[in-house]
Amino acid sequence: MEPVLQTRYVFTITAHIGSVTSAGDIGTGVRRIIPITGGEVKGQDVNGQICAFGADFQIIRPNELIELEAKYAFATDDGAVIYVENRGIRCGPVELLQRLKRGEPVDPKLIYFRTVPKFETGSEKYRWLMESLFVGSAARHADRVVVDVHQVL
Repeated sequence: MEPVLQTRYVFTITAHIGSVTSAGDIGTGVRRIIPITGGEVKGQDVNGQICAFGADFQIIRPNELIELEAKYAFATDDGAVIYVENRGIRCGPVELLQRLKRGEPVDPKLIYFRTVPKFETGSEKYRWLMESLFVGSAARHADRVVVDVHQVL
C-alpha cells in the first residue's frame, strides 16, 4: 500500500504589494524586493488583516525561475499576531513570466506558483499553526498575491 498525502484548505492570504525595488544582478540572478503593504486573511478558523510591513525577497534566475521568500505578519480579528515566513517558487513559460514582471495580467493556471508558509505566534488559540506543515497554491496579480493555504494532514 502506498502512503497517501492529504491536505485540508484552511485560509486564503491576499497580500497587497507595492513597487518592485531591484538590487540588480547579484551573480546568481536578479535580486528583487517587493513591499507587502497590507491585505487580508480569510478562512473558516482564521481571519485577519495583514500588517503594513514586510516584503517578498526574490531572486530571478536566468531562466526566469523565481525563488521567493516573503516575511510579514497578520493580526487576527480576535487580537493575535501571527508572523509568516513563506518560501516558494514561481515558474512557467518565459514570455508569460516576463508579462507578469511588467504588471500585465496572466492566467494563474498557466504559472506554477507554490509556497511553504511557516507560522509563529504566542497565541494558544493559533498554536496549531506551528504544529503542522502547510503548502500554498498562489497567484500573482499586478497589485496583490493570493495564496490558498492548505494544512498537510
